Amino acid sequence: MRARPVSPSLLVEELADLIADRPRDAWVRVAVDGAPAAEPGRLADDLVEPLRLRGREVLRVPAAGFLRPASLRLEFGRTDPDVFYDEWLDVGGLTREVLGPLEPGRTGRVLPSLWDSVRDRATRADYVTLKPGGVVLLDGALLLGRGLPFDLTVHLSMSAAALARRTPPEERWTLPAYERYERETGPVRAADVAVRVEDPRHPAVIGF
Repeated sequence: MRARPVSPSLLVEELADLIADRPRDAWVRVAVDGAPAAEPGRLADDLVEPLRLRGREVLRVPAAGFLRPASLRLEFGRTDPDVFYDEWLDVGGLTREVLGPLEPGRTGRVLPSLWDSVRDRATRADYVTLKPGGVVLLDGALLLGRGLPFDLTVHLSMSAAALARRTPPEERWTLPAYERYERETGPVRAADVAVRVEDPRHPAVIGF
């Protein structure tokens, strides 16, 4: 495994080029995968304007808007790492409302969010229709290895020590889920692009 250091701005430009080089007559479904400590949402946000400058329509979709209701997520308690890994994300809803409509020949009609996990109720978001060539940037944790139909996947990788150090105490119960993710999914190898983010100011693109 090799690591090529890049600046945060160069990383964004390289990823924007990679995404924008996809065929312009088809939608592009991009996953930016990583634990919250790796800040996948920030990278996804940073990609929006560069992609628009490259002529791509962009829709941001945080996976946090597709968590399952509390009655299902918390059925076995609030701090069960296996339930967090297996049950929190509404994979069916995400496929049905976001990724499926962007399959070739489909409508492009996407729901940006489904469930407000803080209020524990439907978001009642409006549907958005993306023209072919549009890009969905979906950020979240534990996204790979679930059979979700992405066109490009980016994984933000951290060592177990760095992840533990940068995870708030109240969220450290999730750490065994990320250990399991590394063991069962191997996201660094599973992703199209893997980036080491031990220090967000000094990312490094991982190659093999």
